[in-house]
Amino acid sequence: MKEINKKLAVIQTELKAKKSSYNSFGKYHFRKAEDILEAVKPFLLREGVSVRVLEELVMGDHNPPIIQSTAVISDGENSINATAIVGVDLEQKGMQTAQQFGAASSYGKKYALGNLFLIDDTADADSTNSGGKAAQLVNKAKVKMTEDQYKKAVDFVKKGGAISAIESKYDVTPDQKSGLTRIKISN
Repeated sequence: MKEINKKLAVIQTELKAKKSSYNSFGKYHFRKAEDILEAVKPFLLREGVSVRVLEELVMGDHNPPIIQSTAVISDGENSINATAIVGVDLEQKGMQTAQQFGAASSYGKKYALGNLFLIDDTADADSTNSGGKAAQLVNKAKVKMTEDQYKKAVDFVKKGGAISAIESKYDVTPDQKSGLTRIKISN
């Protein structure tokens, strides 16, 4: 079992799954299950593993109906899986029943694969819905801190100011942050 864990750990640390789709209404990029599967393919032969996604309609008196998606990585002897459970929105306007199930299926696959490969989507619009134009404008508004501005920042921190206030205005380099943190600790 140690071998499959090592192989999965390699994939988890090296995998880069791009966000190839764009939602023009919400103004954000997002990742689909297909993006994750495409990013995993180069690892399959190299690590000697296979990946598959299983889906099951969870039976019962659930309203809404529930789809359980399970992503599985296997080396032929051992396997590790991760699951996502998604409700099917049968009230979604403008979609036929097959489309409603298909949308839930896609969502479940994406999150099962994300769980298996430790893909962090906390900044995605799916989880925060704040990745649009406002966030881009804030990032663009930050300027690199000059030496003179850094000296002022040092004085600010010495007087009890918060480093986060500086970071909200300036693009602070790791060295600058380290220096400010040492000053904050020593005061």
